[in-house]
Amino acid sequence: MSRRTPRLFAAALAAGALLLGGCAEKTSTDTPAAGGSGGAFPVSVGNLTLEKRPEKIVSLSPTSTEMLFAIGAGKQVTAVDDQSNFPADVPKSDLSGYQPNAEAIAGRNPDLVVLANDTNKIVDQLVALKIPVLLAPAAATLDDTYRQLTDLGKLTGHPAEADAVVQKMKGDITALTKDLPKRAEKLTYYHELGPELYTATSKTFIGTIYALAGLANIADPADADGKSGGYPQLSQEVIVKANPDFVFLADTKCCQQSPDTVKARSGWAGVTAVKNNQVVGLDDDIASRWGPRVVDLLKAIVDASAKVPA
Repeated sequence: MSRRTPRLFAAALAAGALLLGGCAEKTSTDTPAAGGSGGAFPVSVGNLTLEKRPEKIVSLSPTSTEMLFAIGAGKQVTAVDDQSNFPADVPKSDLSGYQPNAEAIAGRNPDLVVLANDTNKIVDQLVALKIPVLLAPAAATLDDTYRQLTDLGKLTGHPAEADAVVQKMKGDITALTKDLPKRAEKLTYYHELGPELYTATSKTFIGTIYALAGLANIADPADADGKSGGYPQLSQEVIVKANPDFVFLADTKCCQQSPDTVKARSGWAGVTAVKNNQVVGLDDDIASRWGPRVVDLLKAIVDASAKVPA
């Protein structure tokens, strides 16, 4: 994500919202795994059955990479896509998750490939090559995140570790949200995906995280009909008029945005978030993935909002 340009990223959001909707219908990850517990094989998730534990996993999704390492399957991962960068020692390659190439993937001789997008029907291409594939598209809810962690745990022989990660996430989220201050009116926010002012509404995964923190999204009216897939582009005038209490920047790494660059924008000096020093820089990667580090994102949001007296 660190090499994205604002224009390309904005275009990818619009296309990705539609693409991921189609992917979600094809994963069938709601089906319980068969084959016992404790890492016993064979196991099944949806239409995918593995006869034995995979030892050459290729992950073409930064989020899936984070999940695999979090559940203790990192040693089984032999290659990751060019955007996977966490943990720091992942076996990075030149493989692309945005434009996956079946021949290049097959050259890694994987016994499991994990993808977030079915771009160019890559799943069918890999299945034709008899390569097992798990399609784990962008989560819409935290339950989707938990389900993907559980599925990966089953498929990699780490069901107990995956369950432990899920339970820790749930516990941490409960701890962060149980004592939120009671406010007469919700604090408002604008979440910036790029300096071209693309954002995410409450109907997106990122929007659900802000909702857990008790914040209200100024972008919701801009996509009331859902035609932007939850990722509308706002105008400076709309943002300034909405006067959000907070501006959260998910473009600090890709586009070098900061409280100073926001304050320098025409007309923004009078926005409450700017006047009260409530422009918050986020880690772009954490803010764009749906793995275990969403807890870190929620903590950043809760910590920032807690500084405002109830």
